[in-house]
This record gives sequence, structure tokens and C-alpha cells, in this order.
Amino acid sequence: MAKRTPQFNPQEDPRILEGKSFAVLSYLSILCVIPLILKKDNSFVLAHSKQGLVIFLGQVAVMIVSILLGTWLLRLGMFVLGVFAFIGIIAVLQGRLIRFPVISPIADKISM
Repeated sequence: MAKRTPQFNPQEDPRILEGKSFAVLSYLSILCVIPLILKKDNSFVLAHSKQGLVIFLGQVAVMIVSILLGTWLLRLGMFVLGVFAFIGIIAVLQGRLIRFPVISPIADKISM
């Protein structure tokens, strides 16, 4: 059975306002660990933190694979993952959660 993505109403939900700064940290590379530790009781922050963690692990994987295949893969992979992180930050500031095509299904499997 697939997990349902939590829905958030930016006007009514206090979890969003209190967790925005931590949720932004979720998309800033290794800093995604801070919200996972400090705000795991906030479902808004947790959802963004899981996606940020998957993006960070993707960055690490791209760095490792680029050693074998060249710097073009590093540039392309970091650009794509950077765009995902930027879109995630914009979504946080709007009080929304965007489900990314490859990232979100992996993030849904992470249990905290």
C-alpha cells in the first residue's frame, strides 16, 4: 500500500510557519541532517527533509560516478539536483510540498 503524501494548508497549518526555516535547510546539501534530527516531530519539515536527504545522497552518488565517467556528468548531475533543491526551497517558502518524479518515491520509503 502506497504512503499518502501529507497535505498542508499554508493559511491554517501552524506546522508550516514554525518549520519553514528548518525546511529550507533540508535542501542545502549536508544541512538536511539538522532538520531530520531537530524537527522530526513536524510533518511539514520531515517531508521536506526526506526529499532533501535523497537529493544530497544523489549529489554524493554523482560525485563518485563522475570520477569514472568525467566532469560532464558532475556538471549535469549537480545542475539537475540543484534545480530540484531550488524548486524545493521555493515550495517551502510558499508553504507547499512538491513531489519530484524520482526523488519523492525514494523519500517516501525512508522511515523515521
